[in-house]
Parts: sequence; C-alpha cells; structure tokens
Amino acid sequence: MAITRISRLRDCGVFRDFTWPTDLPDFGRYNLIYGWNGSGKTTLSRLFRGLEARTPPTTGQVTFALDGHAVGGDEFAQATLPVRVFNRDFVNESVFPVGGGDVPPIFVVGKESVEKQKEADRLKAERTTAEANLVSARSREQHAERAFDRYCIDRAKVIKDTLQKTGSAYNNYNKTDYQGRAQKMAADGDAASHRLSDEQREALLAQHQATPQPKVPEVTYQIPALQGLADQVAALLQTTVVSSAIQSLRDDSALAEWVRHGLGLHKERRSDKCLFCEQPLPQSRVGELEAHFNAEYERFLRRVDEQIRALESAEKQAAEVKMPNRAELYDDLATDFDVAEQALRQALDAVRTFIGDLVKALNDKKAQPFKASSLAVSVPAVDAAGVDRLNEVIRRHNQACDEFQSRVSAARERLEADFVAGDLVEFVRLRDAVQAAEVAVRNAAAEVERLNGEISRLEREIVEHRQPAEELNEELRKYLGHDRLRLEIKDSGYTITRYGVPAEALSEGEMTALALLYFLKSLQDRRFDLADGVVVLDDPVSSLDANALYLAFGFIRERTQHAAQLLIFTHNFTFFRQVRNWFHHLKGQKKKDPKQRPARFYMLDCRNDTNGRCTAIRPLDPLLENYDSEYQYLFSRIYQAADQSGSENLEDNYALPNMARRLLEAFLAFRQPNVAGELWQKMEAIAYDAAKKTRILRFLHTHSHSNAVGEPEHDPSLLAESGTVLTDLLQFIEAQDKPHYDAMVELVNPPASEEDDG
Repeated sequence: MAITRISRLRDCGVFRDFTWPTDLPDFGRYNLIYGWNGSGKTTLSRLFRGLEARTPPTTGQVTFALDGHAVGGDEFAQATLPVRVFNRDFVNESVFPVGGGDVPPIFVVGKESVEKQKEADRLKAERTTAEANLVSARSREQHAERAFDRYCIDRAKVIKDTLQKTGSAYNNYNKTDYQGRAQKMAADGDAASHRLSDEQREALLAQHQATPQPKVPEVTYQIPALQGLADQVAALLQTTVVSSAIQSLRDDSALAEWVRHGLGLHKERRSDKCLFCEQPLPQSRVGELEAHFNAEYERFLRRVDEQIRALESAEKQAAEVKMPNRAELYDDLATDFDVAEQALRQALDAVRTFIGDLVKALNDKKAQPFKASSLAVSVPAVDAAGVDRLNEVIRRHNQACDEFQSRVSAARERLEADFVAGDLVEFVRLRDAVQAAEVAVRNAAAEVERLNGEISRLEREIVEHRQPAEELNEELRKYLGHDRLRLEIKDSGYTITRYGVPAEALSEGEMTALALLYFLKSLQDRRFDLADGVVVLDDPVSSLDANALYLAFGFIRERTQHAAQLLIFTHNFTFFRQVRNWFHHLKGQKKKDPKQRPARFYMLDCRNDTNGRCTAIRPLDPLLENYDSEYQYLFSRIYQAADQSGSENLEDNYALPNMARRLLEAFLAFRQPNVAGELWQKMEAIAYDAAKKTRILRFLHTHSHSNAVGEPEHDPSLLAESGTVLTDLLQFIEAQDKPHYDAMVELVNPPASEEDDG
C-alpha cells in the first residue's frame, strides 16, 4: 500500500482550496518536493503525521488517495498504512519532549524471546479488539452524556424561563441546579407528592407573577334576621283598628286617606269651612270623622310607618354594601373571590327583594287598617355566612401582603418541584444510561490497561535496547567527528550525556543530528516494517553545516532506500540537489514512460488567487530539475517578473525581493570571489551606476527576508518599483558579464523553433 496522491486540501494552512491536477503524476516510490519556507511543507508533514498517528486533522478538509482509494481526514483512525514522519513535531514529541524526559527506546527482538513475542502479539491482537471496544464504549458514553446534558439544559431553561422575574432566585437557574433537584427527588422517591393539578399550577403561577398589593378592608355588613322581620310584619298585618268606622271610608282606602289628611288640615287651620268647597262644615260631620280617625288608629299607622322605615333602612344597608375591587386582590385568589362575591351578591339581592316585599305588604296594610291579613311572602333561604366567606378570602389576601416574599418564593419552589417531578422518569432514564456507559468505559479501559500491563511485562522481558544505543552512539561519533555526546541506557529509554553527565544546552546542529539519527534508527524498529511502510522527511537537514549535510544525506539514503515509499520535503537547495541526483540515478529512472519511473519531482508553488495567498503542488520546474544550482531557476523568475514590469497585485510581487537577493548573492559569489564581506561591500567594489546600485541594494535590504518568505507587510512600494528595480538588476548582471547574461536569457527564454517547410 502507498500514498497515491493528496486529492484535496481545503483550508489547511496555505492550502486554501487545492485539488490534485489531472495532469500531475501520482506519487511514485521515491518523491522529492521542493518548497521554500512558508510554502506549506510543515502543513503537509503534519497531515502525514496524523495519518501515522491515526488522528484526524484538527482543521480543514483533507482527502488522501491510498492505492487509489479516497480516505478522508475523518477516516484516518481506520487507516492501516504504516507511516513514519520526521518533522519538528516528531522531534518535540519523541526525541526532545517540550516537557522534558528521556528519549524512548527503540525495540529489537532478543534471540530467545520468540515464544514470548508470539504471546505478546496475541495479546496485542486482543488489545486491538479491547481498544475498539473502549472506543465504542467511549462513543456511547459521549452520546449518553450529550443526550443527558442537552436534556438537563433544556429542562433547566424551561424552569428558568417560567420562573424568572426581577428579584427571583431562578434568574440564573441552570442545568446544575436542575440536576441537583432531580437527583434529590429521585433519591427521596417522592415525585408523586410534588405533582400539581392544573388549578393549583395556575394559582401558583399567578402567585409567582404577582406584585406587592396593599391590604383590603373587610366587609362589615351583617345579613339581618329575615325570619324575625317577617314575624314582625305578619303581626302588624294581623292587627286591626277598633273605631266608630264610617263605612264609606272603611271600604275606600284612598278616600279614607284623603279625608284623614283633610281633617288634619282643618284642625291645623281651625277652619269651620270646607277647604275644598268653602261651604260650612257641619259639626256633626266633623265629630263623625274624628270618631273614625281616633288615637288608636293613629298609633297603629305610626307603628306601621316605623316598621316601614326600619325595613327601608335595612334595604338601603343591603344595597350599599361595599365590596373590594377584584383587581385589588392577588390573582391566585381571584377564583375564590369571585365565588364568594357572587354568593354574597345573590344573598343581598334576595334580602333587598324580600324587604321590598315586606314594605309593600305594610303599605297595603296602611290602606286597610280595619282588616286583618296574612303575609303572603315566603322567607328566602339566604346564606347568612356569605359575608364571612368573602372576608375569609380578604383575610388571605391581607395575610399574603404580610408574607408576600416568602409566599412567592414558596410558590416558585412548588412550581420547580412540579416541573422536576413531571420529567423525573426521563431524567432517571438518561442518568442511568450515562452511569451504565461510564461503567462500560471503566470496564473496557480496565481491560485495555490489563492487556497493556501484560504486554509491557512481556516486552520488558524480551526487549534488548542496548544494541540500538551502541549503534546510535557509533553513528553519532561518525556524524559529529567525536564521541563526547552519547546515548546512555536508562530504565526503558535513553538519556543524552556529554562527557558522561546529562547534556544541557544542545546546539541546534546537535539536536538535528540526534533527532535525525534517532529517527533513521527507529525505521529498524520491529513495530515498523520498512519494506511495507511509507517514510516522510520534512527538512531533515535544517541547521546543519555543509559537512554534516552530506553525512546526513548519506545516512538518509542508506536507511530509506528500501522503503515501500519515500517522500522528502526540503527548501535547502544543496540537500535538494543531493536527493535529486540520487533519484536521477535510480534504476529505471531513464525509462521513456514517466509513469514507469520510480522517482517523481514536485514543487510547492505559493501564489495569489481570488482566495488570497495559497499553495499548490505542481511538477518541479525544469530549471530546478535539470541544472545543478538554484541559480537558473531564480534567474528565470526574476527575468519573467521584470519582463512583465511587475504584477498589479502585491501578493504576486511579495517573493521577488528575496529571490532577487539570492540571485545577486550567487552572481557576485563567482564574479567577486576575492571580495569578502556583506552584499553591499561586493557591490561597492564594482564600477557601475551608483544610483542604480543604491536603488537595488535599498530594495533588497528593505523587502527581502533572509532565506525565508514570511508574511506580507502590504508595502505598496513593492507595486511601484518591483519591475523597475528588477530590470536594473538584470542590466547590472548584463553589464558585468554579457556572455553569461545572454546564455541565461537563452536558457530561460529559448527562441521559438522554426516550423518545417511544407
């Protein structure tokens, strides 16, 4: 199995949206990828390291083709391709851990450990299954935890949204509060006792929403004893007046009343004439009338009038009973208030109606004082306790005023308990599912730990890591030219010593040498089959001097040539040239069909497009592949840029100052071999237009960045002067060595071939 291609990279570092071009050859067995710093080499090596570690990329979308089959980043965990990657992450994690620690050992199998190795391999197979079970158990646990967490968050939000109000303790109610309440209720087993009826719930919600109200006065009215009133009226109706009655007046109540009133006026005015007809009044007639309307008659009518006034007063009291406004009471008391008020109003209506009937009966009696009559009105059944019931509701309101805060708090607590109790069955189900999943994870983890312990025990018995340590020390001695730096065995790993004591403050070159040699030695680890594996090297000679670089290349070539697939990334042209020449001389590399050649050459081309600065994988520029220096490639890029008078886009001009500097340094190195010092000193020694030299040097010093292409600073002067300064540079080279300049122009811009006649 091998890596066929990198099919797709989206939002991975500078790989904004890369798709493997249809005309770009697939990876071969040997692959060389050239790219300057900042062009994406580290990004690619980390993706390969993710494939090695079976961990998906943390950002972006990634698709590899393994033996032609698409494998997405989220499928790395299931990949089986053995991969080993050397990059800065490998150094930091495996050789020089950021947190410190010894170098881990490289394992080889002892001669007498074959049976133990078989047992270890069997246990590893079991561990693979156990680890899969653990992954599955953890997935189920995460699913159960997410479901339980979402449920608690949702239920807590419902309670919070329902019970939040200014000053409410539930304004910050969250899932922790809900879980605590539900856990306690589940433990107490009293959920049913917390359930509310619809009426109770509505009343408590009204209490929760209530605002403080003033107290309300009680109703002071007392319903009269209706039966007593009826008895009094009945007695009056049965009473008759004894007198010398005049028949015509006795039988005509209206006439009797008129005459009685007139008799009173005549007495009052002492008139002996009829006030109506002004005729003399016979004395005998006056006597008859006075006998008819005697003192007993008057007393009786006064009694009747007094009774009527008393009844009318009682009726007025019933009509003027003042009841509280329903809006003045707390909403949760509204229903009870409405019932009590309605009952009392009905009682008052009955009282007023009954009293009115009594008054009418007495008025009728006044018209017939000489006749006994019976009370024809029945005493109504009136609830005498109606006032007390209404006052009981008012007293509850007034008590609520005194206990407002505690009452509202209690209502909210009861509502919370009702919410929790209503959902408790589902809460317990989800909680138990989490607990069961946790138990399954613990059991699965314990099994993996047990197998790891068994495997570690066997490997401690079968591992001999002294041999790799001695071999590494010998290689270090050859590499560094001395044996002051050594690996010493310590427990199950190695420690680095200098003159026999733990080494400190290793140089960059020493760290690179140790890390690279350690990585190359690890390719012999029994846990990695080089003949079936993929080896990836990202800038393996960083910070090495020229001599160490050649030694490093020798080690790399020796240890990786038998790999099933090799990918080397580098920005160092000297190392690039060594690897390129090695690949050029591989068996079969001269075949006409490129697909049959074992080695492939690529470059990382970082340019600007509509998505901004981005990198693509392209075939290696022929100038880099076919010539022994980077000089031809740099000349080509500068010549093309100068010919186009610079791009209108800042990003397209960004790399040019760095390329121009390296081109000028290389040109002056062979044009001024006898002048030592900085670039400006070499330029100073050449007779040429001083203004142009100054402009070239200022442009290079201002905009170039050593050997690396950093982030753009968006200097608009790049747009204005790139084309002009690059033209000055080419004219400077032409002035110093025109044959050389002409040859380079012909190399990078060959004349068009003439077409055949006919």
